[in-house]
Amino acid sequence: MNTVTVVGIGADGWSGLPRSRQEIVLGAEVVVGGRRHLDMVPDVPRQVRRSWPSPLREGLPALLAQYDGRRLVALASGDPLLSGVGTTLIDLLGPERVEIVPAVSSVSLAHARMGWPYESATVVSLVDRPVEDLARRLAPRRRLTVLSADESTPGAVAELLTEQGMGTAEMTAWSNLAAPDEWVARGRAETWSAEVSRLNILCITCPADAPSHGLVAGLPDDAFEHDGQLTKRDIRASALARLAPRPGERLWDVGAGAGSIAIEWMRAHRDCTAIAIESSPERAERISRNASRFGLPTLEVVTGTAPEALDGLAQPDAIFVGGGAGIAGVLDRCLEALSEGGRLVAHAVTIDTEGVLVAAQREHGGELSRITVETVEPLGTMRGWRPSRAITQWSLTR
Repeated sequence: MNTVTVVGIGADGWSGLPRSRQEIVLGAEVVVGGRRHLDMVPDVPRQVRRSWPSPLREGLPALLAQYDGRRLVALASGDPLLSGVGTTLIDLLGPERVEIVPAVSSVSLAHARMGWPYESATVVSLVDRPVEDLARRLAPRRRLTVLSADESTPGAVAELLTEQGMGTAEMTAWSNLAAPDEWVARGRAETWSAEVSRLNILCITCPADAPSHGLVAGLPDDAFEHDGQLTKRDIRASALARLAPRPGERLWDVGAGAGSIAIEWMRAHRDCTAIAIESSPERAERISRNASRFGLPTLEVVTGTAPEALDGLAQPDAIFVGGGAGIAGVLDRCLEALSEGGRLVAHAVTIDTEGVLVAAQREHGGELSRITVETVEPLGTMRGWRPSRAITQWSLTR
């Protein structure tokens, strides 16, 4: 297949393109793009015009194969590599077969209007993504530049900010940037009622006193909705230190309870993914609620009992067994799923399950630890130490 040239069209449209870029588009045999962009281009005899397939990624290979060997140009908004179709084409074809011709992006224009240095704000796309995805990016004084899906996005973001205790966040919505009818709306999240165009970009400044959780593993236990089935804070931090999340890796959280291990794994990096396996339907629903609250709606929740529930799941890079380590076949199935370099951490509270972990460590190696946490509580008129149940922890790197 020939190289696909992706031409970015700025907010000022076709007339704003340099003549050299217009000639690239006009000289193509096939032009692919959104209807808005295709309608901008003057008619060219015998030139084929095609709209993007839907769904995009699944339909692109067939469309590109149909015009193999012909000069094909794709039209995109602004910078095609900024949450744009250029990234998708490179993923499918490889960088050597995609030529990018960028224009000024809407993000650059919005930052110019705001007077924000580019590196001072985090860019978040909510195009084809749930608004809850924004929650994980919230922090005191943080600036966020949000690529909106449509005119409903600012209102949904305002509602989310208010629910997250950031009702005083300052919001600025730019509609139709650089177009003759460009306009701006400003306000606070808790009182937001502005109308915006379908094509808008949102700039947010989080308040200085915004509630926030730290990034290091070991969130407070009360940060999660739970019924007592929760890997407690200090034990959780120990487990995650040994699970060692890395960008792009996947975790199985077996016997997930409240989902705290899977959630903290995904919070470690935006490219970390997790599957929470939980036998109780009620707890499985609770895991999903906890994940959404932390801005992690993509956490996959599987309702079922291990080891049977593990069949057919995507291969993990790390596995945490918080419940069910003593069930026959669970540890064996988990070890089979791990490739070289994979990590496994399993916990036991009862002496029965502890015996299973001791035997597993004797056979496979790894580290065996016993962890007890004591906290201060009232003791009559004075105070004393109250120990929690001891946790036996087995950790292994394949």
